Amino acid sequence: MGALDSSSLHPPSDSLPLSRSEYGLTTLNSTSIPRTLYLFGDPIATSLSPLFHNSIFTNLGLPWTYALHESSDISSFLPLMHAPSFIGASITMPHKIAFLEQCTHLTPAAVRIGAMNTLFVRLDPSTGERRYIGTNTDCVGAKEALVRNHPELQERQRGRPALVIGGGGACRAAVYAVGEMMGAGVVYLVSRDAAEVDAVVAGFKSTGFKGQLLHVSSVEQARSLAAPVCIVGTVPNYPPVSEGEMLAREIVTAFLEKKEKGVVLEACYFPRVRTAFAQLAKAHEWEVVKGTEMMLYQGFAQDALWTEKRVEELPVEVVKETIRAVVEKNEQ
Repeated sequence: MGALDSSSLHPPSDSLPLSRSEYGLTTLNSTSIPRTLYLFGDPIATSLSPLFHNSIFTNLGLPWTYALHESSDISSFLPLMHAPSFIGASITMPHKIAFLEQCTHLTPAAVRIGAMNTLFVRLDPSTGERRYIGTNTDCVGAKEALVRNHPELQERQRGRPALVIGGGGACRAAVYAVGEMMGAGVVYLVSRDAAEVDAVVAGFKSTGFKGQLLHVSSVEQARSLAAPVCIVGTVPNYPPVSEGEMLAREIVTAFLEKKEKGVVLEACYFPRVRTAFAQLAKAHEWEVVKGTEMMLYQGFAQDALWTEKRVEELPVEVVKETIRAVVEKNEQ
């Protein structure tokens, strides 16, 4: 779709974005015109996103619809993206990295992280042409989930170690959250695959990330390092089977066993919030923040962009109650 550009967009703040001041571009928003938004990815059939975003739109009285488009083929989504009624989308796996190439503009967060989860549309103020802007609100979701549940973490984390588990797009967003937004002195990286870690490190270095990243590759190394304040898990809730997976679990356990305890954000919440990793962390007396909290706050950030309203203007508490009720029911 042409050259990717981030120079005309301001970097996102360290809190939920306020889209009017952040992007300053002519909007497509109208409270009376029907609009269509999507969740694009595969698999997504059981996603809570339609309930979340349609609850927002209903409470605001907007004639908008948020629907699923389940496909691993990017080309299948392009006609929907270019329809006149389209105003934005959530982009999830396996497209968080590949879909960057379909955007005409990227925010600095998307560039730095090297992955996106949100697409929103603005009109060029000079030409009236559509700008398809990719950004990443997963980083906002991770940071807000941690500090809103544990306000002391913002200062406690600054200058001290954090740990991120994984190697995909969610891992990169978590690194940005704890490293860039919360000021961790060093971010430990643990993954089943050393090549994944190398790719994460190289990606951040290439975009000017100034934080320190450290691949922790052995139990002995983990035991020699200072305890992290925050740990973010970004891997699916499957039992470790391969040699790399079992080693990664042992390394993480070595961190959990340290005397100084902190807070774990378990980003995985499907199919159940009570993941094996969350239970392991609790067994070692760490505080655990559910992945649904990250989902809530990244979602509010998305709706701030799509509706061009401040987060305080959104029905935050109503939607929180709706989603938490569903989660609690599923856990019974």
